[in-house]
Amino acid sequence: MAQPDNQSKRFFESLSGAGKSIAVLTSGGDAQGMNAAVRAVVRMGIYVGAKVYFIREGYQGMVDGGEENIKEASWESVSSMLQMGGTVIGSARCKEFRSHEGRLKAAHNLVQRGITNLCVIGGDGSLTGANLFREEWSGLLEELVQQGLIDEDAVQKYSALHIVGMVGSIDNDFCGTDMTIGTDSALHRIIEVVDAIMTTAQSHQRTFVLEVMGRHFQIRPVGYLALVSALACGADWVLIPEMPPEDGWEEKMCQKLSANRAGMKRLNIIIVAEGAIDCNNKPITTDHVKDLVVRCLGFDTRVTILGHVQRGGTPSAFDRILASRMGVEAVIALLETTANTPACVVSLCGNQAVRLPLMECVQMTQEVQKAMDEKKFEEAVKLRGRYSHVTNHCSGFDQLNGLNFNIAVLNVGAPAAGMNAAVRSAVRVGISEGHKMFAVNDGFEGFYKGQIKEIKWADVGGWTGQGGSLLGTKRTLPAKHVEKIAEQMRAHNINALLVIGGFEAYLGLMELLEARGKYDEFCVPMVMVPATVSNNVPGSDLSIGADTALNAITDTCDRIKQSASGTKRRVFIIETMGGYCGYLASVGGLAAGADAAYIYEEPFDIRDLQSNVEHLTEKMKGAIQRGLVLRNENSNENYTTDFIYQLYSEEGRGVFDCRKNVLGHMQQGGAPSPFDRNFGTKISAKAMLWLTKKMNETFRQGRVFANTEDTCCLLGMRRRALVFQPVVQLKDETDFVHRIPKEQWWLKLRPLMKILAKYKTSYDVSDSGQLEHVVRNIQPKESDPSGAM
Repeated sequence: MAQPDNQSKRFFESLSGAGKSIAVLTSGGDAQGMNAAVRAVVRMGIYVGAKVYFIREGYQGMVDGGEENIKEASWESVSSMLQMGGTVIGSARCKEFRSHEGRLKAAHNLVQRGITNLCVIGGDGSLTGANLFREEWSGLLEELVQQGLIDEDAVQKYSALHIVGMVGSIDNDFCGTDMTIGTDSALHRIIEVVDAIMTTAQSHQRTFVLEVMGRHFQIRPVGYLALVSALACGADWVLIPEMPPEDGWEEKMCQKLSANRAGMKRLNIIIVAEGAIDCNNKPITTDHVKDLVVRCLGFDTRVTILGHVQRGGTPSAFDRILASRMGVEAVIALLETTANTPACVVSLCGNQAVRLPLMECVQMTQEVQKAMDEKKFEEAVKLRGRYSHVTNHCSGFDQLNGLNFNIAVLNVGAPAAGMNAAVRSAVRVGISEGHKMFAVNDGFEGFYKGQIKEIKWADVGGWTGQGGSLLGTKRTLPAKHVEKIAEQMRAHNINALLVIGGFEAYLGLMELLEARGKYDEFCVPMVMVPATVSNNVPGSDLSIGADTALNAITDTCDRIKQSASGTKRRVFIIETMGGYCGYLASVGGLAAGADAAYIYEEPFDIRDLQSNVEHLTEKMKGAIQRGLVLRNENSNENYTTDFIYQLYSEEGRGVFDCRKNVLGHMQQGGAPSPFDRNFGTKISAKAMLWLTKKMNETFRQGRVFANTEDTCCLLGMRRRALVFQPVVQLKDETDFVHRIPKEQWWLKLRPLMKILAKYKTSYDVSDSGQLEHVVRNIQPKESDPSGAM
């Protein structure tokens, strides 16, 4: 769309890839999203003027060499890869590369093609091998000279090998990154299976024992998938290697299953990580658990082993976006590296791309295994960071032993997938803290009408996987009804409020804050958790529900693109939701491989539309004869979806034809994604612990009285951390007319979408990840956006 400006020229002067050769390979176990990473590396590399090569079959292809194994990539060679699972360029275990002779062959094959920049996508074994290769590089070149295979000029010209790694692993077992490529997609596969199993289990009142993956190279068991999927589906029991159960766990588990059945629950789900052990290092297998349940309880029990289903299928929207961001970042890192720069790995910290020294990450990962081997399980959990963070908050272990209070929870605004998981988490953490929980139906409207009742532990059973809002939600704001709401607060002795919702919830909380001056009933701690598909709430980079909506958009776009593969020469115009916020259109466009995305935040005119038509006309001359254009519903009042469709149809006449599709409320519906289930669970639990703390702090003379700004907050993800922010302080960050934040982080992703769609555009590298160092986790991390993702 836009042509290179001065900023872009500075980019090319400082980060030109001209004369450089980059090779990309995938190694070790495959993971969904690897293809998206390969695509991003290839296209970003070509964009900056470098030659880019595929190395097929991982290190085996590097050792074997030949035109088939090391092949120059073109722009078109990575089309249609984005939505494919596995790795198109292949992956293989290579014993030969572990030997000096094998690495010597590999070095010769790279030098022959002038390749001195290597992007490795794999696990810690693959990345460790790459670093060893880099350290030996100069010695390998000297050997090649002695053998007469290369000359001294080649040694001078290719004196340094630069390595950048991206972690592709469904196990999320690599220290230094919150999420590895493939983990979110694996969780999707697990949750799809569990949701399906729960329907049949309920019909027959069965117990199901599910085994999920998590053993790396058959020697290092990892329980992330088991733990997070258990949180996402509301499992009754989970067994993971990092937290071996104490002696007597069998009896406790059976008591728990029996109690749940007594509470009218018709099914039980037990999730066992591959490699789970007890405190005596004895393996816990699914068959052992099944026999235990049958023998002690007599329940009809079945075992399901998910196996390689977890590695298969299309990558989720999250994995496509993560892999695309990491791939672009990896190319920038390679261009910025010097002979003294250590090999780095591109990682995700909160919502930020960071670069960490590869071997520091590997060392920390190995320390985890060492702690596991020595049965120092608590230390292993802290080193890994994620597990303690999730379990402590979501199981209510970090209880604040204080007073018992009444807390009301309500949903406000439009429904968003994940709201029910957030309510369930709030209710159960609140009860575990000793509080009495009250559910308010239909938002503030239900509040002033008195639709309030106590909600118990069992009342929220099975809520995690339910879409929409089971409490009911309305857009009604409280300002006109504050007197009646205050009466209800007084009648039920409400000591704190948890509001889960979108922009209306944000406005509503500000109105309640203002009402404190007139009604003491509102002088209680109040906190909002953002939940809206539009992701337009100030103070938070992410909202509950947005990930599910992105997956709905991505899935639909995949099907639409597939329909064009037969007809060819067809452009689809897709309208997304979001109000004035272009998050869904922009990030959905990046995940779906769109050619353009029109949004309100980036004004466009008829010249831009014409430029896009010309771009697509040129594209139709090549091998990729289809186009995908996304438009945010309120991007421009005049350039409507119909107008753009008619313009494209007219201007593309004879070259391509057009179709349009308005996705509408399908973006709000459906079962919540694993991300939204677990983000909702984690953020809501954290909000409840904060409310407990504030109520204890503000309890005076027999009552809670909180009237300071810092007792009315929004809890949001800001870059690398979850932060409580007084809503008053967010006013200056808000465009109230268009109901969006004034600054939005995802706008920096838009150039990525344009670059990957072959547009010349400016790219600001100032926000690119800088080389940092691994920080040892003494306390559980607060940054993980998946904290249960």
